[in-house]
Amino acid sequence: MWSLRPRALPSGFIRPCLPTGAPCARSGTEWLHEIKHDGIRVIARKEDRRVKLYSRPGNDLTYRFPLIVEALARLRARSCTLDGEAVACGEDGIALFERIRYWRCDASVFLYAFDLIELNGDDLRREPLEIRKVALGRLLRRSARGVQLNEHLEAEGPVVFEHACRMGLEGIVSKRKGSRYRSGRTADWVKSKNPNAPAVIRLAEEDWARSWTTGRHSVRPSRR
Repeated sequence: MWSLRPRALPSGFIRPCLPTGAPCARSGTEWLHEIKHDGIRVIARKEDRRVKLYSRPGNDLTYRFPLIVEALARLRARSCTLDGEAVACGEDGIALFERIRYWRCDASVFLYAFDLIELNGDDLRREPLEIRKVALGRLLRRSARGVQLNEHLEAEGPVVFEHACRMGLEGIVSKRKGSRYRSGRTADWVKSKNPNAPAVIRLAEEDWARSWTTGRHSVRPSRR
């Protein structure tokens, strides 16, 4: 009987840190908050002028997003590994997944970078979140438009979440200050989704359709 072997991960790829879902945004001074954009999760690796882009499970996306590749190649670092979201925005500046889903706007897709995993050979995963944020900001201070810093806010989480919902954004991710970067699901990152956002409605519809094709007629929670 054949046994399934785990797929070998590509060299340079690091499994991303994944947020835990929560119905309410986190409150308190121990949390930072970021806008959650509706795009494709990307682990971006630069070594000299060679760049590789990986999807959340480790598939090669380098060929899809030339603007991101060009911007990363021009960064003033010998090597770096970034975590972020590849997005295509509408005229209002809000990320629209439909623009990236069907490969129609790949040439204009840019990266919202929100974490720095490695810099010039130094593994930063054990460094506190705030240290990684400062280093990322410095790295992207003069970056080309293909890579932009995803700014964070230190206001109360429910207030940030309310404003995100009013703007029609997907939601927010709250991150615990002082936390390390750990691959896989973690309680140090907590996502709060806008129930009326196109991304949330789309995922619910896809789960509904999937449940019918598999013979189960109830909506299953998304694992995105």
